[in-house]
Amino acid sequence: MFTGIIEATATLEKIEHAGENINFTLTCPFTQELKIDQSLAHNGCCLTVVEKKKKNYTVTAIAEINDRSYTVTAIAETLEKTNLGKWIIGTEVNLERCLKWDGRLDGHIVQGHVDKTGTVEKIEDKDGSFLITIQYDETDDYVTVPQGSITVNGISLTVASSDSGRFSVAI
Repeated sequence: MFTGIIEATATLEKIEHAGENINFTLTCPFTQELKIDQSLAHNGCCLTVVEKKKKNYTVTAIAEINDRSYTVTAIAETLEKTNLGKWIIGTEVNLERCLKWDGRLDGHIVQGHVDKTGTVEKIEDKDGSFLITIQYDETDDYVTVPQGSITVNGISLTVASSDSGRFSVAI
């Protein structure tokens, strides 16, 4: 479970195809705190850490930097429902670790399971805020609800308005 409050970003370093799945290797500021089999939301999509690597190298004679990376796997079903298959080396990804129940729960409680992808249809400047309208392929089994919660690229937002095949959020 997640809250949709982005903690950091990761950079995509490597892409490996494994049958119908894709292994993504990324680096982030808190890689050293991650554990194998831990859930981590990438642009709102829950992926499991399957590997951690640590490489040491010297930049100057006195400065040593630890370059840490981790790998997650996106299975075929995840790739069908998300835009993860369009990622390229260097892509910056929003990250959120799973929630801890010993503190405030900012944002909304979300699962990290992606239902659909959408396209920004328009952005309206509202003199201090923006109204962003997102269009998605309409189906009978998917609706948004005004004042309901939604995550876009993992960011927790409130639906400002909802219509058939589109919704708006205010930021």
